Amino acid sequence: MIKEMKTKNYLLTLILMMSMAVMSSCKSDNDDVALAGITLSKTSLSLLPETSDTLKCVFYPDNTTSKEVVWTSSDESVATIDNNGIVKSLKVGTAVMTATSKSNKTIKATCTVSVTNRQLSNVSGEVFGTWTKNTTVYVTGHITVPQNKTLTIEEGVQVIFSDNGVGTSHTPIEFLINGNLYSNGTGNNPVRFSVSEDKRTADNTFKGLWGGIIASKTCQEMLINHTIIEYTGGAVLADSPSAVAGYYTAGADADPQITTLNINGKYVVTNSTLRKGNSDGIYMMGGNGIISHNLIYANGSTGCEAINVKSGCKVDISFNVLYSPNTNGLKLSSSGQDDASGRTQALIHAYNNTIINAGWRRDGVKGGSVYVEKNALVSVFNNLMVNCKFKAQTPKWGTASITDGCATESVIDYNYYASGSQQSTLTQDVTNGTTTAYLGYTLTNKSVYPRYVDTHSIVSASAGDEATNPQFVNFPYSTNPLTSYTYDDSWDFHVNSGSPILTGAYNGSDSKMQPYFASTGLTLNGNTYKSDIYKNYFGAYGTK
Repeated sequence: MIKEMKTKNYLLTLILMMSMAVMSSCKSDNDDVALAGITLSKTSLSLLPETSDTLKCVFYPDNTTSKEVVWTSSDESVATIDNNGIVKSLKVGTAVMTATSKSNKTIKATCTVSVTNRQLSNVSGEVFGTWTKNTTVYVTGHITVPQNKTLTIEEGVQVIFSDNGVGTSHTPIEFLINGNLYSNGTGNNPVRFSVSEDKRTADNTFKGLWGGIIASKTCQEMLINHTIIEYTGGAVLADSPSAVAGYYTAGADADPQITTLNINGKYVVTNSTLRKGNSDGIYMMGGNGIISHNLIYANGSTGCEAINVKSGCKVDISFNVLYSPNTNGLKLSSSGQDDASGRTQALIHAYNNTIINAGWRRDGVKGGSVYVEKNALVSVFNNLMVNCKFKAQTPKWGTASITDGCATESVIDYNYYASGSQQSTLTQDVTNGTTTAYLGYTLTNKSVYPRYVDTHSIVSASAGDEATNPQFVNFPYSTNPLTSYTYDDSWDFHVNSGSPILTGAYNGSDSKMQPYFASTGLTLNGNTYKSDIYKNYFGAYGTK
């Protein structure tokens, strides 16, 4: 009996096991549902740079067991996608996101992602607040930051000025800063003030397609950092805001790229490019300033300077590259000095700048490298002048008169003058004619005072003097045309290790040579910017 029961139990167990096996086999067969297709929640997607969105897959049939996909982007520099379908935009452009089935690579779905900048159109009148990162702003009329208001411009913003001007007179558009302006780009993503891309041509270099940026007498702070400013210099007309305010004269003036007017204002221009303007690059008529680490080139069609400083200013100018200004790289003057109006003596330290091809696009005795006049108190040293028409000049040494040269306490010394062998194609109206930089460096005229000016400076002994060749990493020192204003972005003004500019520069501790804002700096928008201490080499760059 017991044996019979054991047998029956064994048989029942066996039957149960076989049934479970059959059931399991049937379940596997029923669940293996093949994938027939994929669609995405969106077939197109528009994003601003550095934003995100999510794509989701819809599988057919919905009970398929093959729901795993691989996500890819056709251009990961424009937009990326992760394993969860999260799309992140990086820069302006188009990229296709693809979901591919893991089980069947022939089954896939796509979404086209367009990354575009935010746009503000037909902008004119009062502007303040924030222009957010990578926005394109189309300006069709004069714009003004009102007094006691602030405009912050974030990295990558493109400010495009209409070259059609304003009204029936087509008055070039001006940007007037009565409040504060903070233009704060980055090295990889600068702010840009320009015209439409189709107008950025060689023929328009000096056409003055818009006015310029004018920091008025009520502007307290202005920061221009990692910013490109180009195609400025429009004529000042009767209805120009600068003429209405009395800053410039209608019919006689053209707008510089940057103007400062508040003697109590704080202005920092650094890491920026100012180019292709019909007038001065920077024209300071007032304020405390730091102008450093900028590239300024192709300024002035028939006159004008890269940097022009007047009375009422206290400024450090350092580590800039100034290429082919029409007249001077630096014009330093106390013009307009009037104690009653508060415009006191101009105080300027200019050191470690590289000035190239200055003065050759203007015939006559004006222009060359650095010009100091009208009682300006300056320290001009450790600058590198390359193929400039003249050495540093001052019309009269040591007079207190605001009609003549620099103040007696000034220092114009420890500079380096290099001359290639190329000759000017424009005849210069000076003694014996100046055709090479070397001749301009050695001419004795009323503006050069050997006893006081450049007594410790290094000067090329001949045209093409190899002993004083700066040995730039990349610049055609003896072949670049003297009158050329076309800048090559491949040029590199660092020097090789054996360069003679690395020795002989000033390296002392005289109080006259100390920057004004190296210790205290200038505080703008809560951030403090300090002038760099001078380096013991000539020019803006040493070795790499």
